[in-house]
Amino acid sequence: MSAGQNPVVGEAVPQDVWDSLSQDANAVLVDVRSAAEWAFVGGPDLSDLGRAPLQVEWATFPGMSHNADFANQVLDALGGAAPSQAFFICRSGARSLSAAQTMAQTFAARGETVICVNVKEGFEGDLDDAKHRGALSGWKARGLSWVQS
Repeated sequence: MSAGQNPVVGEAVPQDVWDSLSQDANAVLVDVRSAAEWAFVGGPDLSDLGRAPLQVEWATFPGMSHNADFANQVLDALGGAAPSQAFFICRSGARSLSAAQTMAQTFAARGETVICVNVKEGFEGDLDDAKHRGALSGWKARGLSWVQS
């Protein structure tokens, strides 16, 4: 990889992500939201696929300071095995895009070919007219499996 060149990160809607995870046992979903979001909002449930999302914070609540060790924590969560595809999800798709870009560069620098994809719409999606999330778009609104602790 030449200097200044960035790997391309794809984007996919939640249903396409679920379909890909269903068809590719070597694909992973990385939930980059904060621990507070996991606890109070819930998250994608992949138990029907016999696995769970990796949970690695991109930024920590309450200050939402960037997790400088994010890439290493993802690599640790993967246990040294590069997935075929890595899907990244956050609340609405912004943090997860940055996370996907970071990991695409990390995998490329390690000489690993991993397709990194941002989950468009995220877990909760866009704000509706009442300024609420979770009903208009996103993983939950699309009727995909999720769980709240």
